[in-house]
Order: sequence, then structure tokens, then C-alpha cells
Amino acid sequence: MDLENQKRVKEFAEQYGAENIVVLLGAAEGEASGLAAETVTAGDPTYAGPLTGVSLGLTVYHICEPEIKAEVDEGVYEDQISMMEMVLDVDDIVNEMSGIRDQYCKYL
Repeated sequence: MDLENQKRVKEFAEQYGAENIVVLLGAAEGEASGLAAETVTAGDPTYAGPLTGVSLGLTVYHICEPEIKAEVDEGVYEDQISMMEMVLDVDDIVNEMSGIRDQYCKYL
């Protein structure tokens, strides 16, 4: 997650309250998704951005997870995401995201 997005997430959490924020990711790999998820929950593990040492505990999901897919209009999901989903290792992403939520999310 780039530094500007870290700054935005931190500002939104401060403005609206961390319990009212859900972060939705779309990275193409489980490892990249996990790194971004860890950043918005436990703090920036690379020690490079505004979330270094900041544990927001935000709720975080990937767009391809079943919980989110069920919430998105079927036609919109088909048009915007289904092609990407076909080439992703969705199981790997789900496992990575579930592990991060289990370990760090405070507001589930």
C-alpha cells in the first residue's frame, strides 16, 4: 500500500472512527493482499509510511472473498471483477485475508 493511501486510510479512521471503516482490497496475489491488510490492521510492516507503528485494527476484505462478492450487485461483479477473478488464486487470497482478520482486526 503506497504512502498516500496509508495517509488517507489513517485520516478516514481518525475522522469517522476505526469501527466505521471497512477496507476493500483488490491486489492480484495473496501475499500482496496480506501485506496491505496487515498495514491497515497492525501497522505498516515495512516501517516506511504513515501507518508505521499505528495499529488501526480496521476490518479488511478482498473484493473476491465470498462475503463481499455476495454484497455486490451480480451484474456489476460480472462486468467489473469476474475476469480478474478467473486468473487469481482466490483460495490463497481468502486464506491470507482470513488469517490477517483473525489475528489483527478489532471491529469484526
